[in-house]
Amino acid sequence: MRPSRCLLLPLLATAPAANASTDAATLGLVDHPVGWIALALFALAYALVIAEERIHIAKSKPVMLAAGLMWGLLAWWSIQSGQGVELVHEAFKAMFLEYSEVFFFLVVAMTYVTAIGERGVFDALRDQLLKRHLNYRQLFWITGLLAFMISPVLDNLTTALVMSAVILAVGAGNRKFVVLAFINLVVAANAGGAWSAFGDITTLMVWQANKVEFTEFFVIFLPSLVNWLVPAAIMHFAVPKERPPASPQRRQVKIGGLGICVCFALTIAITVSGRQWLQMPAAWGMLTGLALLNFVAARIERREMRWALANGVQDHSRYSIFKIIANAEWDTLLFFYGVFACVGALATLGHLELASQALYGGLGYTWANSIIGVLSAVFDNIPIMFAVLKMNPPMDHGQWLLITLTAGVGGSLLSIGSAAGVALMGASRGLYTFMAHLRWSLVIALGYIASILTHLWLNAAHFTG
Repeated sequence: MRPSRCLLLPLLATAPAANASTDAATLGLVDHPVGWIALALFALAYALVIAEERIHIAKSKPVMLAAGLMWGLLAWWSIQSGQGVELVHEAFKAMFLEYSEVFFFLVVAMTYVTAIGERGVFDALRDQLLKRHLNYRQLFWITGLLAFMISPVLDNLTTALVMSAVILAVGAGNRKFVVLAFINLVVAANAGGAWSAFGDITTLMVWQANKVEFTEFFVIFLPSLVNWLVPAAIMHFAVPKERPPASPQRRQVKIGGLGICVCFALTIAITVSGRQWLQMPAAWGMLTGLALLNFVAARIERREMRWALANGVQDHSRYSIFKIIANAEWDTLLFFYGVFACVGALATLGHLELASQALYGGLGYTWANSIIGVLSAVFDNIPIMFAVLKMNPPMDHGQWLLITLTAGVGGSLLSIGSAAGVALMGASRGLYTFMAHLRWSLVIALGYIASILTHLWLNAAHFTG
């Protein structure tokens, strides 16, 4: 086995079976110094992402720099070799288009979550939970169940951001509860998102690629449920038994809060129906929903201005959606660009095709898809699925459902393995960290294995070979 192949197996085994054909031409530089340098840049960038807590460098910076250097290196080599840069240009444009759809989807989702939070909806939900005098263990299960049931509609990232605000409000002052609740939230949101086309960016990509129909995702509901319940049942005993302190005040939802929630639900409906019946990308529906949100924001602004004038408030700040967009998790959004770009560069070099031959050709689809789920915990499930779809292995429905399940729930093994985990590291104010999640990875792995076995047992009819 060539040295480059040994490096690729643990890093980028994310492509198709050995007999699968690629969607685009590659440069074939796997054994060239340019290919080695690009692979080293990618590995170094991810090492810095993992060490983010210690080196205090935002996770987006190393992967964006590595992506820029890798694509610049590809363009330079193409010019120097006399081949021209057309192939590199087309590959970059294709990658950037894929990222753009994800980018606008996430921007709108984050904007809605921030707008809902600013209107006090999450604080009101917190008050409703506290009013029932629930203890931390009950709150642990309630927030997990809500995440599992909401994420198929709102997607796992949005759900994680919504429920994290509730957990931080309810568990303020109890670090142990917040950490365990956040880990449970990541697992539940990712598991819930795996059985819906709209539940995760990875399922959205599989749906857009016409690999699995909208209703076929429901087949992996029970395996996803098992994936969450197994680690949650074990972590239950580590959650504190006491109750959170009562809130001294009751918060009211601000003007327009419920209207924004309704608008968000309408945006979800537009996005799903637009993809299902109009064959439009999810970004189209989300951006349409952003336009609706701007109309709601204009109404909120007028009502607040009238209130300010009636009450003699002089320094009232104007309500603006664009101010809310400015507060989005830009580090997370740029991190995804860096990872997409890095994976796209490695695919153009030919690394993904080589890795696919080594992995799928030797192990078969079931083992390969199971291993890919584990790898998605290291390299984030979105670029992993992007790589799989880019290489397009000839799998049956059962295997496409399996890779959808493993890429979705496998990302829960590490905090950097999914959009939900990455976003919560930024939203937790230093409480939920990479190492805190890692301490429970073996427990989460038990749920991962159980979910795969459940799928293979329950959905055997979907496998043709």
